[in-house]
Amino acid sequence: MLLVCIAVLARLQLLPSPDYIKEISEFKQARNRAYQLKTIRGKILDRNHRIIAADEAKFELNISYGLTKYADPRVVRAMRFKAAKDKTENKALDQLQQRINSKFLQIENVIEKCVQLGYSREQIISGINQINERIWNSRSFVAWRRNFLNEDIVTKYGSLASVPLSVAMEDFEKNKPDEDDRILLTAAVTDIVEMKKDCFLTNLEDDENVFIAQSEFMDIEGVSISAKPGRSYPYKSIACQTIGWVGSASGVSQHPFTDDRLKRYLANDVCGREDGVEYVCEGLLRGKRGELVYDIDGNVIAELPTDFGDDVVLTLDMELTKNITERLKDPDFNQNYNSSIAAVVIDVNSSEVLSLVSLPDYDINRIRYDYGKLLNDPCVPLINRCINKQYPPGSVIKPLILLAGLETEKVGVDEVISCPAHEPPKGWPACWLQKKYSCHDDKWPNNGTNAIKGSCNIYFSRLANRLDSRILQKYLFAFGYGRPALSVYEEVQKAAPARNFRQAAGIIYSGRVRNTIEDFNDLSALRDSEKRWFGIGQGNCRTTPLQVANTMATLSRGGIFKKPILFKGQATMPEALNIKPQTLQIVRKGMYAVVNQSDGTAYKELRSGNFAGYGITVYGKTGSTEGPYHAWFAGFAEDETGRKIAFSVIVEGGAHGSSDAGPLAREMVSLCIEAGYIGTKKHK
Repeated sequence: MLLVCIAVLARLQLLPSPDYIKEISEFKQARNRAYQLKTIRGKILDRNHRIIAADEAKFELNISYGLTKYADPRVVRAMRFKAAKDKTENKALDQLQQRINSKFLQIENVIEKCVQLGYSREQIISGINQINERIWNSRSFVAWRRNFLNEDIVTKYGSLASVPLSVAMEDFEKNKPDEDDRILLTAAVTDIVEMKKDCFLTNLEDDENVFIAQSEFMDIEGVSISAKPGRSYPYKSIACQTIGWVGSASGVSQHPFTDDRLKRYLANDVCGREDGVEYVCEGLLRGKRGELVYDIDGNVIAELPTDFGDDVVLTLDMELTKNITERLKDPDFNQNYNSSIAAVVIDVNSSEVLSLVSLPDYDINRIRYDYGKLLNDPCVPLINRCINKQYPPGSVIKPLILLAGLETEKVGVDEVISCPAHEPPKGWPACWLQKKYSCHDDKWPNNGTNAIKGSCNIYFSRLANRLDSRILQKYLFAFGYGRPALSVYEEVQKAAPARNFRQAAGIIYSGRVRNTIEDFNDLSALRDSEKRWFGIGQGNCRTTPLQVANTMATLSRGGIFKKPILFKGQATMPEALNIKPQTLQIVRKGMYAVVNQSDGTAYKELRSGNFAGYGITVYGKTGSTEGPYHAWFAGFAEDETGRKIAFSVIVEGGAHGSSDAGPLAREMVSLCIEAGYIGTKKHK
């Protein structure tokens, strides 16, 4: 038998059968192991290929709850209660106080070292307080659940996880009215996972800070530095609402890649969150995981290469946007620096958006930690005011009303619509001069050009009332009002269909508000009684700052409408609106007078720009609204070589377009000169 076995082994070794080889191969195939390789998200770049967003290692300074809890008065209070029950009360309390003092000094040491790294003391203290508050809330919720779980409350909200903290705490207080009792029950909860982990305190912004932090915090117990892949935004808060952000993909509905096993989201993956470029361009930026397949012997038998995400190039100039943002926030320059503001700059010839500024803003690098606070901020910093908040346009709509009146021959070129020195009939807009017991009739013949220059409400309310409602809507729609301003280019739509920016369409009709209008025939009717208010940009009329800036671009192009472009390489189809040259000339003449003639509404505020020295002519229109109060300035600037920019700026709560918004527009044009977008001569 031994000889037989040896013979069989020899045969297997020396004369292998194809059948055996096949069986072994099939066995190995059945035991294959596949490993998916991580992809890298594509970068977002500005028009000059400066990095706006990119994947890179991020270093974080972390601190343990075991240390931060000593800065929480509730935790310290619970410790003292417990120590007071010790038989050796005085000794226990003394030891506790020594430990509290020691830990508090450690915390103070951490704060001081962070200050030396360039962080504000308030920022670090706020971070520590947020850690303590977050974990204490979790402990309180668990204490309520373990001691007083109310099934009626759980049933009301569908599940325990859906019960709001405020509701649970209200029930907790009802069952344990004494605060000290609640503190003791909460302090008894010690098995929360987050209590055992280091908690994020702040990002270490650059290599120098990482190096210094490694040295300074090396011997401090409870403080650590961690590195992990993450999304980095070098410009921090600049154009933050336009750029958007990435967050955890778990829990997000309607993912576009569920049928692609190498592209769909896994645990710990991130995705673009609504509604900026990160979200809209998810299909391009996402990339696709690679895969390695090993057999049972560890040999690679199949390989799918990783497809890294594509880069997305925007038309924004981030340095220009940064400079505009800093100027708008400067209290030495802007008396309304604490107000909510939106500002837009467009390159007229290409229709490319050069700058979108929405204030207040936030640091995109911190949004995953600050999201709750930002979400509840009454100033709504998360909204992109340039494209997703609609305002009454006020008097910045008047050039368009004059254009519609001239084109439809509802007013003559030199026809006067009288602005007398008495109050208008009830239900009609009054003129701002009438409120000062004067009138435009005393200043000049109140024709279209002069009415633009002086922003006469009487002229434009009367003129708008002459227009047929549908014709008025037609002109507003042709210039981009009542429909979304931005569209997404073809490559984005192919990669992730049905994604676009969240944006307001504006309102140029009566009745129910709709945001999905793309065709003029979808517009609801405009009541005749509202026309007079539309003529001065009030009533139910609403627009976005981007729509207003693009109207100015259309006027500067001589009546050629183009949709604004945010992505480099995106095409926009020009649409000739067939406006008569004489009409455009009259409208431009009025807007020129606003800025360049001594009796224009913005002459005082814009003359200090000395734009003529750069070969530049500025055309503009002031605007002020009531209920709500806002201040506007919008217009366009052209130089001797044909380069042009259009712009708009709105100050929420501003009283006067001239004094509140005019200086901001002047600085925006000046910064565009510095950036080289317009201007042919160096001013002397």
